[in-house]
Amino acid sequence: MPSRPLHCELGMQAAIGAFTITQYSLWLPFLYFPETVRLRLANGGSPCAGRVEIHYRGQWGTVDDDLWDLLDAAVVCRELDCGTAVSAPGGAHFGRGSGPIVTWDVECSGTERALKECQSEEWDHYSISHNYDVGVVCS
Repeated sequence: MPSRPLHCELGMQAAIGAFTITQYSLWLPFLYFPETVRLRLANGGSPCAGRVEIHYRGQWGTVDDDLWDLLDAAVVCRELDCGTAVSAPGGAHFGRGSGPIVTWDVECSGTERALKECQSEEWDHYSISHNYDVGVVCS
């Protein structure tokens, strides 16, 4: 154990050796490795149309269509360098995905550079139906 106190912050999690801190965590910048989140569009017939899929925590998943709209699609299109959003279909328009649902209730203002910057339910791996996977069509 360290000989001096370490700064702790609420709401963060860290694992150090055999010890996992779940309620409070250590702020150790030299141990912090932010996860790279990747997006792709699947089953749309082009790189700029399809079901929105997110690579999060080592697994590809999808987004549920609760509150999904053209502003959210605009952020996805921008993040993928695909121009502007033309439509934001839900209801698994591009087919049902597999893996977890990563988030839902996405509410972007439309100016964000990445989907992860938008308001939404907490990102995680949820085991719920893929009947409402979201899609985008970009110009």
